Amino acid sequence: MSTGLVLDPLFQKHETDLDHPESPERLVAVADALAAAGLIERTVPVPLREATRDELTRVHSPTYVEAVLAMIRDGARYLAGGDVSVCRASGDVARTATGSLLEAVDLVMTGKITNAFCALRPPGHHATATQAMGFCIFNHAAAAARHAQVVHGAERVAILDWDVHHGNGTQDIFYEDGTVLFCSTHQSPWYPGSGSASESGEGAGAGTTINRPFPAGAGREEILGAFTDVFLPAVETFRPDLIVISAGFDSRAGDPLGRFRLTDEDFADLTRAVMDSAGRMCGGRIVSTLEGGYNVPGFASAVSTHVAALAA
Repeated sequence: MSTGLVLDPLFQKHETDLDHPESPERLVAVADALAAAGLIERTVPVPLREATRDELTRVHSPTYVEAVLAMIRDGARYLAGGDVSVCRASGDVARTATGSLLEAVDLVMTGKITNAFCALRPPGHHATATQAMGFCIFNHAAAAARHAQVVHGAERVAILDWDVHHGNGTQDIFYEDGTVLFCSTHQSPWYPGSGSASESGEGAGAGTTINRPFPAGAGREEILGAFTDVFLPAVETFRPDLIVISAGFDSRAGDPLGRFRLTDEDFADLTRAVMDSAGRMCGGRIVSTLEGGYNVPGFASAVSTHVAALAA
């Protein structure tokens, strides 16, 4: 078992507004927590690279990719009506976030490492094919799934999302696909307002979207229960070649942008449950990408617990 790690100060160059919850300090705290736990030495560094436009346009429209990069390059401070705070470096940082996750996919799919955690900014799961939203510019998890299929011949990929917010962008991109299973636990009613249990895919994708929304106050019983009783049985029926985790830690107790009550040990148990399933289905192949988490000390502690479980 070997675990890859994307962790680099470059992702701190995506500078958001003062007091914005999605701040560079999040990754400073993650780096400190992983170092303190001795996890940097126990993992394999994954090289950084920018995603190409072809890689981005597998899941985003070419018009959107060109327009959003041009807006950022020209000095825009906000995208999507103020929903996404950016600086001039944000386009390059977002492209590097996606590309570095694809590099991790390459290493996992070729057997050079077993799994990987990618500490990326900005996050990605709210970005649709044509729109930035919810702090997200490019949808890294979606790009990773499609990369595994296009480059490595994966027939099916599962994306499991435990962020407190619904991964609407990922759902939208694959809603009519059928080759990508998308499963999400999330608070409801809450931003972005999607993710009802009735949203289950259409056309070729019918049945390959599984949402389990829960009210504020939900915790281990509801969320781990959804994984063990619903999502992972569905994964084992689907038989993916790779599992991607949209690892949002704003579902941890005490987060300012969520009202779930997961603990660090709950995240470790979620990770181990997914690893057990991956071991049976796809040779342990997991790529985990950072999404939300805004109580900085608690978020960093949860990330460290997640990485420790992956690297055990």
